[in-house]
Amino acid sequence: MIIDLHTHSSASDGAHSPKALIEEAAATGVGALALTDHDTIDGLDEAEKAARTAGISFIRGVELEIDWPEIGTMERREFHLLGLGFGTPSAKLRRILFQLQHKREKRNRLILERMHAAGIDADMDEIRPAGVTSYIGRPHFAAYLIKKKVVKDTEEAFKKYLSKDMPLYVPKGGIRLRRAISAIKESGGLAILAHPISLYIAWGRLPGILERFKNSGLDGIEVYHPTATARSNQRLLDMAQQLNLAVSAGSDFHGDRPDRRLGESSGRRAITSDLIQFPPEILAAWGIHQPE
Repeated sequence: MIIDLHTHSSASDGAHSPKALIEEAAATGVGALALTDHDTIDGLDEAEKAARTAGISFIRGVELEIDWPEIGTMERREFHLLGLGFGTPSAKLRRILFQLQHKREKRNRLILERMHAAGIDADMDEIRPAGVTSYIGRPHFAAYLIKKKVVKDTEEAFKKYLSKDMPLYVPKGGIRLRRAISAIKESGGLAILAHPISLYIAWGRLPGILERFKNSGLDGIEVYHPTATARSNQRLLDMAQQLNLAVSAGSDFHGDRPDRRLGESSGRRAITSDLIQFPPEILAAWGIHQPE
């Protein structure tokens, strides 16, 4: 069974509508899919309805921005946390989503001011894609820079303007890990660390960090992700098993990146259900079948 527990739609920064995402997944043979848009659950109902029609097992999800002041340093880090398999969002989760949207809007205004200071004429209505009412992220600014021929592609937009320490970079700000985990669990979901490689933590220190996160309530880590090499997959798998953390996998599909294909991890490896490790009752609830 091909699965994908990390995807995005146009409700955040994906290229496909939630319905079109499901149709694409069905066409590529994905049997179970989680929609995990950034800081929003606006696309879940549309995707879930489409999944029922397509015969795809659907897992309700979200990807939250976490603000992490690392202990023992003055450095402020950010990373992403997936919430998977929740039902009705708790009041706490809804408050968090509202707060993250407010932080994003404030960040976007500052990026726009920096664009003007750099001599790039723009307004938010021009940057906002057709059909998008709430979420505006850095990929949308990148698309605008391409449209105005300031850069030739998304990679150049981020490398020259939107990545950390570049002229248009403004941190969005997130929420604390324990609060995010609590909100996900109150909603009936599992808290999964997305693409651990993006923590940029030395391998020797990572087990201790993951143990701290587990003590805060973390349920698992995304071992298989396009940014992780086969060797990294094995190291992350070993850590997950040693710490008794669930093993997740996803493509981080956005629809407009050739290196991110539905149902595939790094090296175009198919995400088959035998790669993931969750409690049997969770897999059954998600409609995911593993080989005997």
